[in-house]
Amino acid sequence: MITVPVALGSRSYDVLVGRGARHRLLEVLPVGAARAAVVTQEGVGVEVDAGVEQRTFFMGAGEKAKDLETVEDLCRRFSRWGLTRADVVVAVGGGVVTDTAGFTAAVYHRGVAVVHVATTLLAQVDAAIGGKTGVNLPEGKNLVGAFWQPAAVLCDTEVLEHLPPEEYRSGLGEMAKYHFLGGEDLVDRNLDERVARCVAIKAEVVAADERESGRRAILNYGHTLGHALETVGRYGLRHGEAVAIGLVFAARLAERLGRIESGRVEEHVAVVRGYGLPSTLPVDADLDKLLEVMGRDKKAVTGLTFVLDGPCGVEPVRSVPKVEVEAALKEMLS
Repeated sequence: MITVPVALGSRSYDVLVGRGARHRLLEVLPVGAARAAVVTQEGVGVEVDAGVEQRTFFMGAGEKAKDLETVEDLCRRFSRWGLTRADVVVAVGGGVVTDTAGFTAAVYHRGVAVVHVATTLLAQVDAAIGGKTGVNLPEGKNLVGAFWQPAAVLCDTEVLEHLPPEEYRSGLGEMAKYHFLGGEDLVDRNLDERVARCVAIKAEVVAADERESGRRAILNYGHTLGHALETVGRYGLRHGEAVAIGLVFAARLAERLGRIESGRVEEHVAVVRGYGLPSTLPVDADLDKLLEVMGRDKKAVTGLTFVLDGPCGVEPVRSVPKVEVEAALKEMLS
């Protein structure tokens, strides 16, 4: 078992990575919790034992269930069961579950402890780590949320053996992102070490900028276009696949802005393709619609804003000229 600390002072916690990590749940529950509300989905199929009185609350499947209606439904069912502020929510699932259950825990009784049992590769390397929780609106992804750090995160790599191939590939999209955030050595590691390395990179960034006032924005690398592709929603792309396309787009945009050379762009393409992920836009992509949605991104407070590679590494770049974004999008169609 590999333990990765997330150093946040009084809100610090550990991420446990390895086979069988889910069986360590009782050890990481907050002291004094008498009840555990286990939030999961029908298709997850991972059972946990909190060692205290527990009840399972199922939420809907897919990204469409990650909304305010689900949050209200969970809160009302928690209330009817009698969950108190001294108890704990246990999120068992992928990023949709950890995002939704985490936000529900943040707002129920103005804050109930939450433990994440991440069951997908995407959740283990990214979504369950760092305390960003939230749900979607029809206008965009993750537009309603809160920062609410978990009490612990359990990344059981044993359960990844049963993931559908397309779900595993989605997680590889987030893993590809970490290659450009200091994870150049990921290719030389086994699965447990890869997951732990991604967690460690994210933990270091989160510890330096918990509430995304600066550096933490780099964790959104590839996500501006990725989220737009998901919001438009007609391309059949999973989150990691959309992020992979977003990584290559961000590299091409950075090249157009003179921030990186063509060789660095090809490195992005090679990493993404090496994971078997798409590196170009769908042939029927609506560029005007994608541009409109990117303009509503949470980072876009001073014009079009992207996280881009450059001479000082990956960083947010504001007020990017629209003409350059359009040109990079057209380049991504070929």
